[in-house]
Amino acid sequence: MVEEVILNDVRLQVTDFLAETVKESEGAEFRKVSFNFKVTNEEYHDITTLLYQMIFDLKIPQLNEEFRAEIHNYATSVTNLYEENAVGDFSLVLLEVHEQE
Repeated sequence: MVEEVILNDVRLQVTDFLAETVKESEGAEFRKVSFNFKVTNEEYHDITTLLYQMIFDLKIPQLNEEFRAEIHNYATSVTNLYEENAVGDFSLVLLEVHEQE
């Protein structure tokens, strides 16, 4: 069970990790990963700044995998994590980026 992913050198403790391969209409295959993680109000600014980058060096240490990935879907349970002691549930779906030749 995967419990940690690394996005651009930022370690995230994750739950509900799922990895799969998806095929687009032209036949190309892409790795797709989804997971949930908690963000405290202390981490909120750093995490949202990270997510605004949209494309990441993704590392999955427990699977010994790493690849470039971009946000395919993103959701959070709260809109204001500036309140003290607030914790939000974030959900992220990343899709492998194939470099253009």
